[in-house]
Amino acid sequence: MRLVALSDIADMLGGVSRTRATEITNRKTFPDPLDTVASGKVRVWDRAAVEEWIRTYRPHQAQGAAPDEES
Repeated sequence: MRLVALSDIADMLGGVSRTRATEITNRKTFPDPLDTVASGKVRVWDRAAVEEWIRTYRPHQAQGAAPDEES
């Protein structure tokens, strides 16, 4: 399993700002983070789940998604 943090998700969404990435990750449809690290300051997600969400909900921003990449 590969993990991604907010800055990675911002890049996967085509380079949106961290503020915009936060807004997107707080949506009800976005996958729940797997854990919070660094004393509760950094959330991490399963990369495959984020890639699937991007393909489903924001396919025009799927620049960082790698659908054929093995996890």
